[in-house]
Amino acid sequence: MTERIKQVAQIAPSARQLAWQELEFYSFIHFGVNTFTDKEWGLGDEEPSIFNPSDFDAKQWVEVCKSAGMKGLILTCKHHDGFCLWPSSHTDHSVKNSPWKDGAGDMVREVADACREGGLAFGVYLSPWDRHDQRYGTEEYNDYFKDQLRELLTAYGDVFCVWFDGACGEGPNGLKQVYDWDGYYEVIRELQPNAVISVCGPDVRWCGNEAGHTRDSEWSVVPEELQDCEKIQEESQHVDDGEFSKRSNSRDENLGSREAIKNKEKLIWYPAEVNTSIRPGWFYHSAEDDKVRSLEALLDIYYKSVGGNSTFLLNLPPDQRGLIHENDACRMAELGQVIRTVFQHNLASGAVAIAEESLDEEHNAMRMLDGSKDTYWCPLEGTEQAVIDIDLGTTQTFDTIVLQEHIRSGQRIEKLRIEVLEDGVWKRAAGCTIVGYKRILTFAETTARQIRLVIEESRWCPTISTFEVYSSTGQKR
Repeated sequence: MTERIKQVAQIAPSARQLAWQELEFYSFIHFGVNTFTDKEWGLGDEEPSIFNPSDFDAKQWVEVCKSAGMKGLILTCKHHDGFCLWPSSHTDHSVKNSPWKDGAGDMVREVADACREGGLAFGVYLSPWDRHDQRYGTEEYNDYFKDQLRELLTAYGDVFCVWFDGACGEGPNGLKQVYDWDGYYEVIRELQPNAVISVCGPDVRWCGNEAGHTRDSEWSVVPEELQDCEKIQEESQHVDDGEFSKRSNSRDENLGSREAIKNKEKLIWYPAEVNTSIRPGWFYHSAEDDKVRSLEALLDIYYKSVGGNSTFLLNLPPDQRGLIHENDACRMAELGQVIRTVFQHNLASGAVAIAEESLDEEHNAMRMLDGSKDTYWCPLEGTEQAVIDIDLGTTQTFDTIVLQEHIRSGQRIEKLRIEVLEDGVWKRAAGCTIVGYKRILTFAETTARQIRLVIEESRWCPTISTFEVYSSTGQKR
């Protein structure tokens, strides 16, 4: 172990990054004029008169999200077409000039209030690209954009996330905009200091695709240069060709291994978010009513994102009524039921854990079984391999194990395996590389009383805050 690795092992998240990561699973809501034109990207020439949802119900959106176990919602307050879902005082291109509620409605307020009432965190998406506003392509536009941020961040309560993409095409005048990212960030930090700035921002990293692809080793400690990747105009999305959402950038599979970081001057905590849509498109299209992702596909992404040291941002596009379609709502309820069933009974509750080595009594192996995110096991500093034996007390049948590091101390585990004792012989049941905030390991159904956690590789010294054992059938102890 080098002094460099010791330093890397101690890079840790900010309070806002930690609070965001603990949300785990939350929704994107794409809704606007595109919903009424059957387009993915508006041109900016749409008349506000077309925006008129007949049965809009923000509480229905919230209830659908909660049925799936989601803990937050991010609303597209303005997409690339420039139409605003709140009555902005800085443009006429908004709900105030639509027939919805005779121009007196404020969709952002209704959604924010419904989230607050329903216990969901509320976040905003505001597209820097604006195909409608004539100021786009000038410095005046940056002022306009910051004014809109101020409206959204002062009038609607706490915001957990401001989500930016890097799409940068031409405006109505044929010009492209040089975005004042630092200026945007200053406004957000001033008005909503607890909000993460995602994707084109310093707090949360895009996973690299919109297809739901995940990395097997998703490091949160990565080179600082990744903060700028999505802000480069040449690499942003310019054309709505359906191909961008399918990309999985395999050349970036390895972002944080020792090999990947060894020549990088500065490393930062920059965790990943996996985002995709429940349908092929991001906005609602009736032709996609029978193309809702399967339960199996959504579960796979959930396990690999939330259970792979990322978060899961799933888009649910409301229809022209202003409701999340019945097919999507049904799938969300199914997903939530499976997740609740699997994780309702921790078979390691009441178990006994003994480690070969612990730093001290405050960090002994029982700390990873106590249900507290604030306590954790760790060995002596400089110990990079470790073995912990867990006795469930009675023989149990299980197929799922959840591990969490104490990421407030850093991300350190590089490789581990799970073994079970069968007929006096330790046999491998599962294994993985990184753990980070959370790792969900699934494997063939196994019956055993004794489980062994073998940490094969780590940085400086590993930590384990959580060790839980489950049966996908929901079996109790």
